[in-house]
Amino acid sequence: MKKEVVAHKDPKSPISEVFRTLRTNIQFINNDRKIKTLLVTSTLPGEGKSWIASNLAVTFAQAGKKVVLIDADMRKGRQYAIFNTLPKPGLSNYLSQVGIEENKNKTKGIITCLQKTEVKNLYLMPAGSIPPNPSELLVSSKMIKLLEKLKKVSDIVIIDGTPCELVTDAVVLSRMVDSTVIVSAHKITKKDALERVIKNIENVGGRITGVVINKMPISGKKYEEKYYYYGNETNRQDNYGMILVNQNKVQLPIKTEIPKTTVDKKQAAAKKTEDILKQMNQYIDVEKYKKGEKND
Repeated sequence: MKKEVVAHKDPKSPISEVFRTLRTNIQFINNDRKIKTLLVTSTLPGEGKSWIASNLAVTFAQAGKKVVLIDADMRKGRQYAIFNTLPKPGLSNYLSQVGIEENKNKTKGIITCLQKTEVKNLYLMPAGSIPPNPSELLVSSKMIKLLEKLKKVSDIVIIDGTPCELVTDAVVLSRMVDSTVIVSAHKITKKDALERVIKNIENVGGRITGVVINKMPISGKKYEEKYYYYGNETNRQDNYGMILVNQNKVQLPIKTEIPKTTVDKKQAAAKKTEDILKQMNQYIDVEKYKKGEKND
């Protein structure tokens, strides 16, 4: 298993601690409804969604949950490499029923495509063989049935999706899962791209738990302090998400005022998008100001 699965390789590290904080927040932010399926996506490649998904899956497994991690990036899936398992059979093989017989036990079905990992309670369904029609496979009724079956035999299913700006696979999946986490990268992700992704997911009926900011620089002093926490306690009605920063990580609850009336769903969705982007900008401005003070 690669060292990037830091929650397993170094469970006492500051990074692992923040992943546990992220896990806890995902659970309590949505305490009015139990999350059984969670999609992790991003705007573009290289923002760290696979890293976030793999370590988040590990922390849920460490909490005694039976976890299934699905690599739904059937074009460039890499979870099999992260966990050092076989690349196939996997999701594409199950959905298309092609290549499943390659498994030693010759047994068809979900169990054929699930692989044990070094982490107790964590099972991986790799992306499998590269299909000619990944988007069509994901919108099939078989994908919905797969998630329903996995929900019955596990505590949580975490899906590593594709970047939303390149293909529509993750947007399609967002309407099938209980909630979605969007991974962005400091000074890499464009605000308008993030705004489009949020709107696209909400337009198809997907629910967004929060936005994770990755690759955020942090001083050595704060790293020595292990991790730090910003923001006041919030209740479940106005606590919308969290910001997870870099491999040294900062976890920040985001507040947003969600309209209590259901007069205009489109207006409510636009309001949430605006609030998320506004507070992210405020946070980044504060960081820039702090850096300016140090330089002075």
